Amino acid sequence: MKWPRKLILIRHGESAYNLMKKQKESDPDYKEFRKAYEEFERDGFRNELARQLAEKLKEKCDVGVSDPETPLSPEGHRQALETGKGLSVHSRLPDVIFVSPYVRTQQTLAGLVKGWPKLGTVKIILDERIRERNIGLLEIFNDWRILNVLYPEQARLHARQGKFYYRYPQGESIVDVQSRNRQWFQTLTRDWAGKRVLVVSHHLTILSIRSLLERWTPEQFIDVDENHSPKNCSLTVYRGDPKQGTDGKLCLETYNQVFY
Repeated sequence: MKWPRKLILIRHGESAYNLMKKQKESDPDYKEFRKAYEEFERDGFRNELARQLAEKLKEKCDVGVSDPETPLSPEGHRQALETGKGLSVHSRLPDVIFVSPYVRTQQTLAGLVKGWPKLGTVKIILDERIRERNIGLLEIFNDWRILNVLYPEQARLHARQGKFYYRYPQGESIVDVQSRNRQWFQTLTRDWAGKRVLVVSHHLTILSIRSLLERWTPEQFIDVDENHSPKNCSLTVYRGDPKQGTDGKLCLETYNQVFY
């Protein structure tokens, strides 16, 4: 079989961005902005109130660091620790750990090791091919609606191309993420066939890997992303089945399992 015996994908714990995203939902200005954004879309991507609120909110949504440097929140550190403890009880030690080079994924791995010290003896590979989607200009605003209001031509392009194919300025589309994930698969099958592999990565990367392994359509991808996206520090587990296909197959066993 060309695939790993076991593939465990773990999303990073709650980050400073994830915390900000939750907090802004209760902000009165943001609630007003959401209503104004609906009018912005209905009015052909023009609305003065939406623009004024976007200018005001863009500072509130700034986490102060780049996306790669965004750290875990205190809750994220706790989630990682508890997940490591859970893994120590329910999983066998992996043969290798792949981790995104972003700060929040490396901090998550450190928390996993703290909860399961034996993980610290496993080979670790930093691989940029499993990092989060590069969001380009969106990184300045951390809210796609704010970007769309301040750059209405991007709103028009986003609406025309759709979420799956749209690429933020200086960033990546979902298709771009899938492309580098396919390259990572080559390493996975070449070097780690029949082994146990643990991956600490990101929301969109995990969905991208799932979509490639399970052959989702773009519509299926967007549906899962919007309605059943991976939780912070959740586990997505695949089992290698040598009896399926000519070279075996990775079969989904668990999705969105948490230990905290």
